[in-house]
Amino acid sequence: MIDGRPSRTALFTAAARAAHPEVDGEPLLFRDTLAAPLLGDLAAEMVGYHRAQGDHPILSGTRTLTVTRSHYTERRLGELAGRGLGQYVILGAGLDTYAYRAGDGAGDGARGGGPRVFEADHPATQEWKRGLLAAAGIPVPDGLTFVPVDFESDEPVRRLADEGFDPGRPALVSWLGVSVYLTPDALHAALAEFGRLAPGSELIMEYLLPPALRDEAGAAYADFSGRAVSDLDEPHRTFLAPAEVADAMAAHGLKVVEDVGTREAVPAPSWRRSDALCPFDFARLVRATI
Repeated sequence: MIDGRPSRTALFTAAARAAHPEVDGEPLLFRDTLAAPLLGDLAAEMVGYHRAQGDHPILSGTRTLTVTRSHYTERRLGELAGRGLGQYVILGAGLDTYAYRAGDGAGDGARGGGPRVFEADHPATQEWKRGLLAAAGIPVPDGLTFVPVDFESDEPVRRLADEGFDPGRPALVSWLGVSVYLTPDALHAALAEFGRLAPGSELIMEYLLPPALRDEAGAAYADFSGRAVSDLDEPHRTFLAPAEVADAMAAHGLKVVEDVGTREAVPAPSWRRSDALCPFDFARLVRATI
């Protein structure tokens, strides 16, 4: 966050989710029925970029990363909710719409009567989102709690507990599109807190690979996206190799059980497609247990 402004990258990822069913073919990797309504007057313009230039590497790459991570995370959430999981934390929630879709069966794993949802994000982004929700006529469900957090200076689990989160009960913590914007110190401080959550809790974290581990498509996307987020004053700060992620998790009491790239994050047949979506080596998803 810069000078209290809401996250612009949250806007672009919401637009990618909204554009996916309109621009890409079957099979859809994820269906977000509320992304476009939430964007309101901005939806036509931003989705229009994808319609007009959807095969451009920055646009197709953003759709690829955004919908694969959403598919992966909400699929796991559905599995855990089916076993009685009671708490779901979305760190850096941005314009995520899970809590508002959860009663309509949209997305992967969204079901009525699911876990209590905690959306943790910078206060400026939350205020902006609340305004978009009100303008779109999207009600805030009873099972959702907004938790204001600055990841560079706050202790996220403590802030969550202040708002009704129970650290003594298992939870799924989703941390997508956040770690790369943090300093290494802030990243490790957060992991140390997550490692003290109740046994049976899980963390899903997205992280970005350093240049030496990217393929050609990943390097091209990194060049485009790196310049774009720097222009927005939201530069990438931290890049990690899988071994470094595993070591950091282990140092804080978390055990990596799965570490996947975009190719493995969705079922293999999903990549038999004729549109611009394709997997590439830049972002990865790690799932760890406590």
